[in-house]
Amino acid sequence: MKSITISGSKRESVGKKATKALRNAGKVPCVLYGGETPLHFSADEPAFKNLVYTPNAHTAVIEIEGGNKFDAVLQDIQFHPVTDAILHIDFYQLFADKEVTMDIPVRLVGNSPGVRNGGRLLFRKRKLTIKALPAKLPDFFDIDISKLKIGANIAVATLLNDEFSILHPENTVVVQVKSARNAVVLDDEEGEEGAEGATEAAAE
Repeated sequence: MKSITISGSKRESVGKKATKALRNAGKVPCVLYGGETPLHFSADEPAFKNLVYTPNAHTAVIEIEGGNKFDAVLQDIQFHPVTDAILHIDFYQLFADKEVTMDIPVRLVGNSPGVRNGGRLLFRKRKLTIKALPAKLPDFFDIDISKLKIGANIAVATLLNDEFSILHPENTVVVQVKSARNAVVLDDEEGEEGAEGATEAAAE
């Protein structure tokens, strides 16, 4: 999984006045948990752009002035209710031998024959929560829908893997094609003209 580097400074004071001063200076107060003691630090708000404002899942490498580096994962984030500015971020430190829980995005690959025949593609789970060692965290789940017909679905059971645990019931539906009023049943070889991609169908 790709890591985003965050360069920050250790916070010597964590009171309300100091926190407000950091925000006024365009910095985001953060806490890194999981180690022997919580580490309080801050970083410029633009440093979090590629970590926060993305549909992809990333881990983080937190570089503190002085040379200390920590592998981490974003645990919680608070936004301003009006401006959506980042107010505070909690990170959790990663260790090579300790499993971590993380939401992984799902991507649909291919064109569904059920959609070509007029069915409606329903993208039920755009992210799946998994538990794995940091080295085993996937960037995303690619789900092939090229054989998904009207009335069929793809559930979590088909995605099980020895490298991680999926924290959803096996019968949880990730994507399905439901019949629509104008749907017709055609052979797989038919209905190629006017085929629409999964991305457009998913937007419905």
